[in-house]
Amino acid sequence: MAAEGAARLGMRHRLAERGIDRVLLLLVPAVLVVAALFLYPMLYGVGLSLQPRAGGGPFANYLAFFRDSYQSGTIWKTMRLALPAALINVGASVPIAYRLRGRFRGRRLLTAILVLPVTLGTVLVADGLLRYLGPKGWFNRVLLDLHLVDEPVRLIYNYWGVLFSLLITGFPFAFLLVLSYMSGIDPTLERAAATLGAGPWRRVRHVTLPLLAPGLATTFILAFVLAFSVFPSANLVGEPANETRVMAIAAYQAAFEKYDYSMASTIAVLMGVAELLVVALVLVWRGRFYTGTTGGKGS
Repeated sequence: MAAEGAARLGMRHRLAERGIDRVLLLLVPAVLVVAALFLYPMLYGVGLSLQPRAGGGPFANYLAFFRDSYQSGTIWKTMRLALPAALINVGASVPIAYRLRGRFRGRRLLTAILVLPVTLGTVLVADGLLRYLGPKGWFNRVLLDLHLVDEPVRLIYNYWGVLFSLLITGFPFAFLLVLSYMSGIDPTLERAAATLGAGPWRRVRHVTLPLLAPGLATTFILAFVLAFSVFPSANLVGEPANETRVMAIAAYQAAFEKYDYSMASTIAVLMGVAELLVVALVLVWRGRFYTGTTGGKGS
Protein backbone atom coordinates (compact mmCIF):
# COMPACT_ATOMS: atom_id res chain seq x y z
CA MET A 1 0.00 0.00 0.00
CA ALA A 2 2.81 2.36 0.87
CA ALA A 3 4.59 1.57 -2.39
CA GLU A 4 1.40 2.15 -4.39
CA GLY A 5 0.79 5.46 -2.66
CA ALA A 6 4.35 6.53 -3.32
CA ALA A 7 3.97 5.61 -7.01
CA ARG A 8 0.78 7.70 -7.30
CA LEU A 9 2.45 10.61 -5.55
CA GLY A 10 5.41 10.35 -7.89
CA MET A 11 3.12 10.37 -10.92
CA ARG A 12 1.36 13.45 -9.60
CA HIS A 13 4.67 15.24 -9.20
CA ARG A 14 5.76 14.28 -12.72
CA LEU A 15 2.49 15.52 -14.22
CA ALA A 16 2.73 18.72 -12.22
CA GLU A 17 6.30 19.30 -13.41
CA ARG A 18 5.20 18.90 -17.03
CA GLY A 19 2.36 21.36 -16.55
CA ILE A 20 -0.37 18.75 -17.15
CA ASP A 21 -3.60 19.13 -15.24
CA ARG A 22 -4.87 15.70 -14.26
CA VAL A 23 -8.45 16.91 -14.53
CA LEU A 24 -7.92 17.27 -18.28
CA LEU A 25 -7.42 13.52 -18.47
CA LEU A 26 -11.14 13.17 -17.80
CA LEU A 27 -11.72 14.67 -21.24
CA VAL A 28 -10.07 11.72 -22.96
CA PRO A 29 -13.24 9.54 -23.11
CA ALA A 30 -15.27 12.49 -24.43
CA VAL A 31 -12.63 13.23 -27.08
CA LEU A 32 -12.66 9.58 -28.19
CA VAL A 33 -16.46 9.58 -28.45
CA VAL A 34 -16.44 12.81 -30.49
CA ALA A 35 -13.75 11.39 -32.78
CA ALA A 36 -15.67 8.16 -33.29
CA LEU A 37 -19.16 9.60 -33.71
CA PHE A 38 -18.42 12.94 -35.37
CA LEU A 39 -14.94 13.42 -36.78
CA TYR A 40 -14.65 10.05 -38.53
CA PRO A 41 -18.10 10.20 -40.20
CA MET A 42 -17.47 13.81 -41.22
CA LEU A 43 -14.07 13.06 -42.74
CA TYR A 44 -15.45 9.94 -44.40
CA GLY A 45 -18.26 11.99 -45.96
CA VAL A 46 -15.84 14.64 -47.20
CA GLY A 47 -13.65 11.94 -48.71
CA LEU A 48 -16.64 10.28 -50.37
CA SER A 49 -17.72 13.59 -51.89
CA LEU A 50 -14.33 13.78 -53.61
CA GLN A 51 -14.90 10.44 -55.35
CA PRO A 52 -17.59 11.22 -57.95
CA ARG A 53 -19.39 8.22 -59.40
CA ALA A 54 -19.04 9.50 -62.96
CA GLY A 55 -15.39 10.51 -62.58
CA GLY A 56 -14.06 13.83 -63.78
CA GLY A 57 -11.79 14.77 -60.90
CA PRO A 58 -12.24 15.14 -57.15
CA PHE A 59 -14.31 18.33 -57.39
CA ALA A 60 -16.61 17.15 -60.19
CA ASN A 61 -19.57 16.73 -57.83
CA TYR A 62 -19.23 20.27 -56.52
CA LEU A 63 -19.00 21.70 -60.03
CA ALA A 64 -22.02 19.67 -61.15
CA PHE A 65 -24.01 20.85 -58.15
CA PHE A 66 -23.44 24.55 -58.80
CA ARG A 67 -23.91 24.20 -62.56
CA ASP A 68 -27.33 22.66 -62.05
CA SER A 69 -29.68 25.47 -61.05
CA TYR A 70 -32.24 22.96 -59.77
CA GLN A 71 -29.65 21.64 -57.32
CA SER A 72 -27.85 24.87 -56.39
CA GLY A 73 -31.19 26.60 -55.86
CA THR A 74 -31.75 24.41 -52.81
CA ILE A 75 -29.22 26.53 -50.90
CA TRP A 76 -31.35 29.66 -51.22
CA LYS A 77 -34.58 27.74 -50.58
CA THR A 78 -33.15 26.33 -47.35
CA MET A 79 -31.78 29.70 -46.24
CA ARG A 80 -35.11 31.30 -47.07
CA LEU A 81 -36.76 29.00 -44.55
CA ALA A 82 -34.10 28.70 -41.86
CA LEU A 83 -33.15 32.36 -41.43
CA PRO A 84 -36.68 33.78 -40.95
CA ALA A 85 -37.65 30.84 -38.70
CA ALA A 86 -34.63 31.40 -36.46
CA LEU A 87 -35.08 35.18 -36.36
CA ILE A 88 -38.81 34.99 -35.58
CA ASN A 89 -38.37 32.34 -32.90
CA VAL A 90 -35.60 34.25 -31.15
CA GLY A 91 -37.36 37.59 -31.53
CA ALA A 92 -40.65 36.24 -30.17
CA SER A 93 -38.87 34.56 -27.26
CA VAL A 94 -37.34 37.78 -25.90
CA PRO A 95 -40.50 39.66 -24.75
CA ILE A 96 -42.15 36.46 -23.50
CA ALA A 97 -39.07 35.39 -21.54
CA TYR A 98 -38.69 38.93 -20.20
CA ARG A 99 -42.19 38.72 -18.75
CA LEU A 100 -41.89 35.16 -17.49
CA ARG A 101 -38.59 35.63 -15.67
CA GLY A 102 -40.43 37.10 -12.68
CA ARG A 103 -42.61 35.26 -10.19
CA PHE A 104 -46.38 35.37 -10.59
CA ARG A 105 -49.31 33.02 -10.35
CA GLY A 106 -49.63 30.65 -13.29
CA ARG A 107 -46.03 31.15 -14.46
CA ARG A 108 -45.17 27.46 -14.47
CA LEU A 109 -48.37 26.50 -16.26
CA LEU A 110 -47.81 29.13 -18.95
CA THR A 111 -44.20 28.01 -19.40
CA ALA A 112 -45.29 24.39 -19.74
CA ILE A 113 -47.85 25.34 -22.40
CA LEU A 114 -45.24 27.23 -24.41
CA VAL A 115 -42.81 24.30 -24.24
CA LEU A 116 -45.46 21.69 -25.04
CA PRO A 117 -44.76 21.54 -28.81
CA VAL A 118 -41.40 19.91 -28.00
CA THR A 119 -43.28 16.74 -27.04
CA LEU A 120 -45.35 16.63 -30.24
CA GLY A 121 -42.67 15.99 -32.83
CA THR A 122 -42.36 17.32 -36.36
CA VAL A 123 -44.65 14.75 -37.98
CA LEU A 124 -47.51 15.31 -35.53
CA VAL A 125 -47.19 19.10 -35.90
CA ALA A 126 -47.28 18.75 -39.68
CA ASP A 127 -50.37 16.55 -39.47
CA GLY A 128 -52.05 19.13 -37.24
CA LEU A 129 -51.25 21.90 -39.68
CA LEU A 130 -52.75 19.90 -42.54
CA ARG A 131 -55.99 19.52 -40.61
CA TYR A 132 -56.12 23.06 -39.23
CA LEU A 133 -54.88 25.09 -42.20
CA GLY A 134 -56.21 22.86 -44.96
CA PRO A 135 -58.97 23.98 -47.36
CA LYS A 136 -61.58 22.38 -45.08
CA GLY A 137 -59.75 23.09 -41.83
CA TRP A 138 -60.96 25.25 -38.96
CA PHE A 139 -58.95 28.29 -40.03
CA ASN A 140 -60.46 28.50 -43.50
CA ARG A 141 -63.92 27.59 -42.23
CA VAL A 142 -63.87 30.59 -39.88
CA LEU A 143 -62.67 32.91 -42.63
CA LEU A 144 -65.35 31.67 -45.03
CA ASP A 145 -68.13 31.83 -42.43
CA LEU A 146 -67.16 35.40 -41.57
CA HIS A 147 -67.09 36.21 -45.31
CA LEU A 148 -63.55 37.51 -45.00
CA VAL A 149 -62.44 35.47 -48.03
CA ASP A 150 -64.26 34.04 -51.03
CA GLU A 151 -62.16 30.88 -51.26
CA PRO A 152 -59.88 28.95 -48.88
CA VAL A 153 -56.49 30.52 -48.23
CA ARG A 154 -53.65 28.25 -49.33
CA LEU A 155 -51.33 27.89 -46.35
CA ILE A 156 -50.13 24.31 -46.81
CA TYR A 157 -48.19 22.47 -49.49
CA ASN A 158 -46.13 25.62 -49.97
CA TYR A 159 -43.51 27.81 -48.27
CA TRP A 160 -45.85 29.02 -45.54
CA GLY A 161 -46.77 25.57 -44.33
CA VAL A 162 -43.12 24.67 -43.77
CA LEU A 163 -42.38 28.00 -42.10
CA PHE A 164 -45.31 27.58 -39.69
CA SER A 165 -44.08 24.09 -38.84
CA LEU A 166 -40.56 25.37 -38.15
CA LEU A 167 -41.93 28.14 -35.95
CA ILE A 168 -44.04 25.75 -33.87
CA THR A 169 -41.33 23.12 -33.41
CA GLY A 170 -38.43 25.55 -33.02
CA PHE A 171 -39.94 28.11 -30.67
CA PRO A 172 -39.77 26.00 -27.47
CA PHE A 173 -36.01 25.49 -27.86
CA ALA A 174 -35.38 29.19 -28.48
CA PHE A 175 -37.72 30.19 -25.67
CA LEU A 176 -36.09 27.90 -23.08
CA LEU A 177 -32.61 29.14 -23.98
CA VAL A 178 -33.58 32.81 -23.93
CA LEU A 179 -35.44 32.30 -20.64
CA SER A 180 -32.34 30.73 -19.06
CA TYR A 181 -30.15 33.61 -20.25
CA MET A 182 -32.74 36.17 -19.17
CA SER A 183 -33.04 34.60 -15.71
CA GLY A 184 -29.28 34.96 -15.26
CA ILE A 185 -29.40 38.76 -15.53
CA ASP A 186 -29.33 40.41 -12.13
CA PRO A 187 -32.62 42.35 -11.74
CA THR A 188 -30.91 44.84 -9.42
CA LEU A 189 -29.17 46.30 -12.47
CA GLU A 190 -32.48 47.44 -13.91
CA ARG A 191 -33.57 48.75 -10.54
CA ALA A 192 -30.39 50.80 -10.33
CA ALA A 193 -31.06 52.19 -13.80
CA ALA A 194 -34.62 53.03 -12.74
CA THR A 195 -33.36 54.99 -9.73
CA LEU A 196 -31.21 57.00 -12.13
CA GLY A 197 -34.27 58.00 -14.11
CA ALA A 198 -34.23 55.44 -16.94
CA GLY A 199 -37.65 54.49 -18.22
CA PRO A 200 -38.75 50.91 -19.05
CA TRP A 201 -37.67 51.07 -22.70
CA ARG A 202 -34.29 52.63 -21.88
CA ARG A 203 -33.68 49.97 -19.23
CA VAL A 204 -34.40 47.23 -21.72
CA ARG A 205 -32.35 48.85 -24.46
CA HIS A 206 -29.29 49.86 -22.46
CA VAL A 207 -29.20 47.23 -19.71
CA THR A 208 -31.09 44.05 -20.55
CA LEU A 209 -30.42 43.69 -24.28
CA PRO A 210 -26.64 44.29 -24.11
CA LEU A 211 -26.35 41.66 -21.38
CA LEU A 212 -28.64 39.32 -23.30
CA ALA A 213 -27.00 39.77 -26.71
CA PRO A 214 -24.39 36.97 -26.37
CA GLY A 215 -27.12 34.57 -25.33
CA LEU A 216 -29.29 35.68 -28.24
CA ALA A 217 -26.43 35.01 -30.65
CA THR A 218 -26.00 31.49 -29.29
CA THR A 219 -29.74 30.86 -29.37
CA PHE A 220 -29.97 32.09 -32.97
CA ILE A 221 -27.15 29.76 -34.01
CA LEU A 222 -28.85 26.72 -32.49
CA ALA A 223 -32.27 27.71 -33.86
CA PHE A 224 -30.80 28.27 -37.33
CA VAL A 225 -28.97 24.94 -37.42
CA LEU A 226 -32.13 23.18 -36.26
CA ALA A 227 -34.23 24.84 -38.96
CA PHE A 228 -31.60 24.43 -41.69
CA SER A 229 -31.80 20.65 -41.48
CA VAL A 230 -35.56 20.70 -42.14
CA PHE A 231 -36.76 17.54 -43.88
CA PRO A 232 -40.11 16.10 -42.67
CA SER A 233 -41.93 19.44 -42.77
CA ALA A 234 -40.66 20.22 -46.25
CA ASN A 235 -42.13 16.92 -47.44
CA LEU A 236 -45.38 16.84 -45.48
CA VAL A 237 -46.62 20.45 -45.58
CA GLY A 238 -44.40 21.86 -48.31
CA GLU A 239 -43.79 21.44 -52.01
CA PRO A 240 -40.77 19.10 -52.05
CA ALA A 241 -40.44 19.12 -55.83
CA ASN A 242 -40.21 22.89 -56.18
CA GLU A 243 -40.72 25.67 -53.61
CA THR A 244 -39.53 23.77 -50.54
CA ARG A 245 -36.99 21.44 -52.13
CA VAL A 246 -34.40 22.05 -49.45
CA MET A 247 -30.87 20.66 -49.33
CA ALA A 248 -31.84 17.76 -47.09
CA ILE A 249 -34.37 16.59 -49.70
CA ALA A 250 -31.77 16.92 -52.45
CA ALA A 251 -29.31 14.82 -50.43
CA TYR A 252 -32.00 12.20 -49.73
CA GLN A 253 -32.93 11.95 -53.40
CA ALA A 254 -29.29 11.61 -54.45
CA ALA A 255 -28.65 8.85 -51.91
CA PHE A 256 -31.85 6.79 -51.94
CA GLU A 257 -33.44 7.51 -55.31
CA LYS A 258 -30.38 7.81 -57.55
CA TYR A 259 -28.08 5.78 -55.26
CA ASP A 260 -25.33 8.34 -55.81
CA TYR A 261 -23.85 8.41 -52.32
CA SER A 262 -20.95 10.54 -53.51
CA MET A 263 -23.26 13.35 -54.62
CA ALA A 264 -25.33 12.97 -51.44
CA SER A 265 -22.14 13.42 -49.43
CA THR A 266 -21.32 16.49 -51.50
CA ILE A 267 -24.68 18.07 -50.69
CA ALA A 268 -24.23 17.20 -47.01
CA VAL A 269 -20.80 18.84 -46.99
CA LEU A 270 -22.23 21.97 -48.64
CA MET A 271 -24.96 22.04 -46.00
CA GLY A 272 -22.28 22.07 -43.32
CA VAL A 273 -20.35 24.81 -45.11
CA ALA A 274 -23.46 27.00 -45.45
CA GLU A 275 -24.26 26.55 -41.76
CA LEU A 276 -20.68 27.32 -40.75
CA LEU A 277 -20.71 30.54 -42.78
CA VAL A 278 -23.81 31.80 -40.99
CA VAL A 279 -22.44 30.69 -37.62
CA ALA A 280 -19.15 32.47 -38.34
CA LEU A 281 -20.97 35.70 -39.25
CA VAL A 282 -22.98 35.57 -36.03
CA LEU A 283 -19.86 34.93 -33.95
CA VAL A 284 -18.05 37.81 -35.66
CA TRP A 285 -21.01 40.08 -34.87
CA ARG A 286 -20.97 38.93 -31.27
CA GLY A 287 -17.24 39.63 -31.01
CA ARG A 288 -17.65 43.10 -32.47
CA PHE A 289 -20.59 43.74 -30.19
CA TYR A 290 -18.46 42.87 -27.18
CA THR A 291 -15.64 45.07 -28.44
CA GLY A 292 -17.99 47.95 -29.17
CA THR A 293 -19.69 47.85 -25.77
CA THR A 294 -16.61 47.34 -23.63
CA GLY A 295 -14.31 49.51 -25.73
CA GLY A 296 -16.81 52.30 -26.02
CA LYS A 297 -17.37 52.42 -22.31
CA GLY A 298 -13.70 52.19 -21.56
CA SER A 299 -12.84 55.09 -23.80
